[in-house]
Amino acid sequence: MDVLWVILTLLVAAGVGWPVTIGVLKLARSVDEHETVDEHETADEHETADGHETADGHAAPRSSATRAPEIVIPAPPAREPTTPSQPAPRPGVLRGGLVIGILERLGVAGAILANEPVAIAYVVAIKGLGRYAELKETPAVAERFIIGTLTSLLWAAAVAASAAVYLL
Repeated sequence: MDVLWVILTLLVAAGVGWPVTIGVLKLARSVDEHETVDEHETADEHETADGHETADGHAAPRSSATRAPEIVIPAPPAREPTTPSQPAPRPGVLRGGLVIGILERLGVAGAILANEPVAIAYVVAIKGLGRYAELKETPAVAERFIIGTLTSLLWAAAVAASAAVYLL
């Protein structure tokens, strides 16, 4: 009977962890979007037509001679996919994330059930080192990576710890 509980625990940790992680990432995205909208609305309340204000919030007249020049930064050139048959990944999404997440949750749950918590450090180290180059390039992707990894780890640990308490 214990073997069935271990198998069920691994399936719940790995399988149900995916929708939980996706839900937390969507929640994080909606919070970020809400904060961005609030920041723009607050800034717009005190800005003048040309984007300047005085200390008391009233419009300050500016001549065109004192206005700062606008700086235009050109967009970076679009990247070509590595192979013609392979589609380019969406921005902010790391390839193989679903499979890596399932393996990560299996590893964490297995480590807890086997009473080998040090193995969790190996799972985290392998995942972080494997993604280091991609994460270094894009801070937004790194943030999603951290949120997804922590959610995934916490889910797997909670499921496995619950089962471990029952199996004792």
